[in-house]
Amino acid sequence: MIRIQFTEEEIDHIEYERYNYPDPKVQRKMEALFLKSQGLNHEIICKLCRISSVTLVEYLKQYIEGGLDRLKRNLYKGKINELADYSSTLEKHFNNHPPRTTKEAKQVIEDLTGISRGLTQVREFLKRIGFKYRKVGIIPGKTTDEDKIKEQEKFLNEKIMPRLSEAKSGERDIFLWMPPTLSMKDI
Repeated sequence: MIRIQFTEEEIDHIEYERYNYPDPKVQRKMEALFLKSQGLNHEIICKLCRISSVTLVEYLKQYIEGGLDRLKRNLYKGKINELADYSSTLEKHFNNHPPRTTKEAKQVIEDLTGISRGLTQVREFLKRIGFKYRKVGIIPGKTTDEDKIKEQEKFLNEKIMPRLSEAKSGERDIFLWMPPTLSMKDI
């Protein structure tokens, strides 16, 4: 166990920074250090802060090495995204040929770049370059069942057509989505 002697001024400063420092990762470091200053053992500190014992030891070594200033430096830069180099090429491709599914986008990315990623990573990449998911519905096809045909005609004649007539005369507002190839005149 690493032993550190804290002054009252250091404890007050740590206590202030654990709630007021703008970076949450540094706040977590300060929280662990504050609990250490209160005499808790490493196992309890790790449990309360939800960190591993290796991480706690690293925080304590950073404090011993350079004090609070060293703890405030967050040197983690993240992983390098290999797809970032291809983002403009992939964006152009997907604008011209939108993928229907994430699985299709994954295959296109692999074919164009040689980089294989999981579906979750592909979804995140597509979001990052500005694509959004669209929920898609299906228009039912024509039926050959006589009962269904009669049911559809009844619905059309009793529900849809009267409402369209009211809309044409200005008595009702209707909001429909129609394919660009259709207009109200076609109905």
